[in-house]
Amino acid sequence: MANLFNPDLLRIARQARGWSQAELSKNSGISQANLSKLENGLVSPTDDVLESVSRSLQFPQTFFFQTDRVIGLPVSVQYRKRASVGQRSIERLEAELNVRILHVRRLLSAAQFDAELVLPRLDVDEFGGDPERIADLVRRTWLVPSGPIKNLIGWVERAGCIVIHCDFAALAVDGVTVQISDMPPCIFLNKNQPADRQRFSLAHELGHVVMHRVPSPEMEDEANAFAAAMLMPARDIRQYLSGRRLTIQHLAALKPVWRASMGSLLYRAKTIGELSENQSQYLWRQMSAMGYKRSEPPELDFKAEEPSVLPEIIRIHLEDLGYGLSDLSEILHSTVDDVRAMHPLPGPTTHLRIVK
Repeated sequence: MANLFNPDLLRIARQARGWSQAELSKNSGISQANLSKLENGLVSPTDDVLESVSRSLQFPQTFFFQTDRVIGLPVSVQYRKRASVGQRSIERLEAELNVRILHVRRLLSAAQFDAELVLPRLDVDEFGGDPERIADLVRRTWLVPSGPIKNLIGWVERAGCIVIHCDFAALAVDGVTVQISDMPPCIFLNKNQPADRQRFSLAHELGHVVMHRVPSPEMEDEANAFAAAMLMPARDIRQYLSGRRLTIQHLAALKPVWRASMGSLLYRAKTIGELSENQSQYLWRQMSAMGYKRSEPPELDFKAEEPSVLPEIIRIHLEDLGYGLSDLSEILHSTVDDVRAMHPLPGPTTHLRIVK
C-alpha cells in the first residue's frame, strides 16, 4: 500500500489547510526534513507517520493513495492575479481546485452529464482577433434570444460546462477555469462577489473556454471584450443608450434590466461609440465621487444565479443511489465536514442521468 502513496496529494492536503511544512511538522510531530522527503517522493510513509499527517490535516488516509495527476493553476490566473495575491494564497487556491476536481471526477463516475448545446471552440486568431464577433457566433449557435441573458449559468451548463461556486473570500480571484481532457470544462466562481460581477466573470471564463487553446498576453483583454459582447451585444443594447443623454440615473435604471454593473454599462457605451471620451470621463468622475466605483448602490443588487449541475449530481447520489453523507464522504476521500463545506444542497435540473 505504501508504494502507492501519492506524494503530490500530501502537498495538496497541506496547502488546502493553508499550512507550511513547518506548521504541519509542528502539528503532526513529524520532522520537517521527513515531510520534505515525503512530498518529494523520496521516502514512503510508515503507518504511524501516515496516521499522524492524516489526523493533523483532517484528510482520510485514503486521500493520499489516489492516483490522479495533480494540476497547476491555469495560465490565465497567473497573468491576471499573481501580482496581487501572495504565494501562500496562490498555493491554497491551487490546492482547493485540485481537491474539487478530484470530487467532480468521482461524482461524474456515477452520473452522465449530457450537454444539450454545442460548445464552440473558435480560436480568436482565426477570427481576426475579434472577440465581439465570436461572442455573437456563440449566442447565435445557442439560439440565445436578443437582449439580456436572463440566466447565463443555465446556458453555460447546457453547453456542457460545470459551474461551481467557491469561497474565494481571501483571494483577489473572481473566476478560474480548469480544462482537463477527461472532464467537462469546470468554471469556478467567487461566490462572495456581487451577482453582476459573477455574471461578468462567468462570461469572461467562457471566453477563455471558447477562444483560447493557447495562452497569450492579450487573452485577458480578449476575454473581457467577449464577456461584454456576450452580455451586452451592441445591436441589442444600442437602443437603450442612443438618442438620449446618458446619466448616472439612467445607468442605474439599466442595471437590473441587463443584469450588468453600472460600470460595465458605462464602459460598454463608450466601446460601441455611444459616448465620447469627455462624456465617459465625466461620468466616471461622477461614479467615483458617489462611491460607485468601489461599491454600487445595494438597492440595485439582484439575486445571484445558482449552478444546478453539481447540486443535481449530489442529489442523485443521496436520493437516487441511496448514499448517506458518510458514504459520499468515503467515495470523495474527504471528511464529512469538508463535503458539507464544499458542496451546496442540490437543486432541480434535467441534464443528468444515472449510469447503468
